[in-house]
Amino acid sequence: MHKLVAGVAVIAAFTLTAGVLTADALQAQSSGRSVWDGVYSPAQADRGQAVFTARCAACHGATLGGTGEAPGLSGGEFVSHYDQLTVGDLFERVRTTMPQNDPATLSRDEYADVVAFLLKSNGFPSGMAALDRRTEVLATIGIQAQKPAGAASGQ
Repeated sequence: MHKLVAGVAVIAAFTLTAGVLTADALQAQSSGRSVWDGVYSPAQADRGQAVFTARCAACHGATLGGTGEAPGLSGGEFVSHYDQLTVGDLFERVRTTMPQNDPATLSRDEYADVVAFLLKSNGFPSGMAALDRRTEVLATIGIQAQKPAGAASGQ
């Protein structure tokens, strides 16, 4: 009986999480903002690269290609995990689970900087302003692998 209750709890938690992620993605679609709109600054991506090199590269690889220990964070692997989600989803996953051996130990600004670096590394354009560090704001920015028609070109 205990296993049944635990199984139901896991399914309920998964369903709730999937619903929240879907709601965030729908909110981002309705806001019309996407990663193609230049949502981070070049200086922020540079700061994020420094944090990534110091805290993330040992597991994810210096070129974000992944290692046997952790997945890649660029190209097809990035797209397969984050396409059609939001920057808020990406930010929260990174913030709450990384570094794997010491999660949630960076500042929100450092996590935002790392996310900016990930966006830059995946070919999304920079803009004038730094990426926000508030999840509720980031949840309004969609991640789309393909540039939508009419999207701003960023810098």
